[in-house]
Amino acid sequence: MAGGVHRVFVSHLSGVAVFDPNGDQVGRVQDLVAMLRVGGRPPRVLGLVVEVVSRRRIFLPMTRVTGVESGQVITTGVINLRRFEQRPTETLVVGELLDRRVHLVDGGEEVTVLDVSITRLPARRDWEIDKVFVRKGKGGALRRKGETLTVEWSAVTGFSLEEHGQGAANLLATFERLRPADLANVLHHLSPKRRAEVAAALDDDRLADVLEELPDDDQIEILGKLQEERAADVLEAMDPDDAADLLSELPEDDMERLLTLMQPDDAADVRRLLAYEDRTAGGLMTTEPIVLRPDATVADALARVRNPDLSPALAAQVYVCRPPDETPTGKYLGTVHFQRLLRDPPFTLVGSIVDTDLRPLPPDTPLPSVTSYLATYNMVAAPVVDESGALLGAVTVDDVLDHLLPDDWRETELHSGALGMSDLPEAADGH
Repeated sequence: MAGGVHRVFVSHLSGVAVFDPNGDQVGRVQDLVAMLRVGGRPPRVLGLVVEVVSRRRIFLPMTRVTGVESGQVITTGVINLRRFEQRPTETLVVGELLDRRVHLVDGGEEVTVLDVSITRLPARRDWEIDKVFVRKGKGGALRRKGETLTVEWSAVTGFSLEEHGQGAANLLATFERLRPADLANVLHHLSPKRRAEVAAALDDDRLADVLEELPDDDQIEILGKLQEERAADVLEAMDPDDAADLLSELPEDDMERLLTLMQPDDAADVRRLLAYEDRTAGGLMTTEPIVLRPDATVADALARVRNPDLSPALAAQVYVCRPPDETPTGKYLGTVHFQRLLRDPPFTLVGSIVDTDLRPLPPDTPLPSVTSYLATYNMVAAPVVDESGALLGAVTVDDVLDHLLPDDWRETELHSGALGMSDLPEAADGH
């Protein structure tokens, strides 16, 4: 958090103004949405419930929150104005946790929850509830007479999910610790009914990550069981190339309807990818590589590389281009590799250290040639440039591997062994 603040109590957030990157107020915080976890683990904060000017309550993911300071919340990116609807696995912090009667682990004394604090995890964009402000003594009219104290989340009991139970909430609490690829493997082995329940309860970003790791049939099945507006939200959260691959498997009418529901900028990226032939550089590329102007510094480049949402392949190099900075960019000048960024002083301009020896790929480059390029030059990603010299995107080695491996590679014994089915909770058997 900005300004050296490491913790914010929820009572201080209620009613706080929310501003977009341009400084315009979009609404006020009404509540926070959290996901309880098994045992004493602190809940993950998923987002804010914000009341906008029209008095509509919308959901703002914490991944869109860039700062909580001076009595205001700063967001980044486009805000989705669809009405907030609480899901079964979600808990409203103000509405459901405050004023709850819980017990102290040490001694078992019953206390009343007056407030909770949230904190941002170091080097990540995840937020957790970490502390609880409680009052001792009986509830009701006399509760203000008791002693107050602040304790760790793990020091109280009465919040967290029980270890047993068959609800989707318990499944999600257990699955939260899994990598997307492992969770995708679990979902693949659930019954269709159970798979739909878990997918419906996952937040959009998590479901997007998991869909990218599932076989095509599972992707289509899950997307088809979501409400269309939510399906569009999940597609927006996916990498554009993965979203394009998924949409290309749908009937034309369904694909167009979902593209229309997506945010215009996100839909434009996906439409651009759909225009290229499958198994070509244009069809394989992502439209969101790291793009910098030549007057950016090494320090600027390293700051972009540190983004935890970037895949290792995309973080391995930055592409230097004339403005505009979004793909398709101005003239492509060259690539700066991550190792070079580590060797040069922070004030060095990236325009002075670009690698211009590696030729970029045209968008119609066939898959075998893309593979040979990456293997020949020991690259994990390659720039894709059009005839005018504009950078269109980058092809990463993981996308190439997806198309080189057999269609059923995700279902092989080796892959399904990444997480043994015996490691799953009883609820995962789909019965």
